[in-house]
Amino acid sequence: MAYSAKIGPSILSSDLSCLGSECVRMMECGADYLHLDVMDGHFVPNLTFGHPMVECLRKSVGQDPFFDMHMMVSRPEQWVKPMAAAGANQYTFHLEATTNPGNLIKEIRESGMKVGLAIKPGTTVEELAPWANQIDMALVMTVEPGFGGQKFMEDMMPKVSWLRSQFPSLDIEVDGGVGPDTIHKCAEAGANMIVSGSAVIGSDDPRSVIALLRTAVSEAIQKRSLDR
Repeated sequence: MAYSAKIGPSILSSDLSCLGSECVRMMECGADYLHLDVMDGHFVPNLTFGHPMVECLRKSVGQDPFFDMHMMVSRPEQWVKPMAAAGANQYTFHLEATTNPGNLIKEIRESGMKVGLAIKPGTTVEELAPWANQIDMALVMTVEPGFGGQKFMEDMMPKVSWLRSQFPSLDIEVDGGVGPDTIHKCAEAGANMIVSGSAVIGSDDPRSVIALLRTAVSEAIQKRSLDR
């Protein structure tokens, strides 16, 4: 199995007035990558930040942190080049936001970024399947995108299980309501990239929460390889 446990704090949950230092703090606490939520006020009702912010963050934190851009935007094609130039490492777009996923995947690759493909709770995993061999990561949303602090949707776990059975080496990310209380369900279903916002960043001890999440996923991966 080519995949491993990776924990990515969602930096939108941090104090946005000191985002650079918050990113550094998360990496020092053991984060494997940083999850950056870009919302345009169209695809989702909220508005966050765009590539100028990403460029400033990259300058502030250096080249090491892996930036996983979760593009909750209605025209994902528009931002591929600006995000690549700003220093993004992975461009995760929503299947629901484009009529030509194949073209977009190609464009992201050509710009030097990894490709993530996300689906909302209402989208079936079968709709993502035709693209699974062309992407680096599938993101199964475990809340409706656009707002933090929502309740984890356990009924999304069959999507994760199905993807893991069909595409055994694919990176599968879950995002929304994931923390110590829900991690075991995600890990058992087969998710290996874990986005966690308030559970990590709002914690008094983010390091121990990150370690707990990683341990749960690593143990599930190990169990799966023994069960094969």
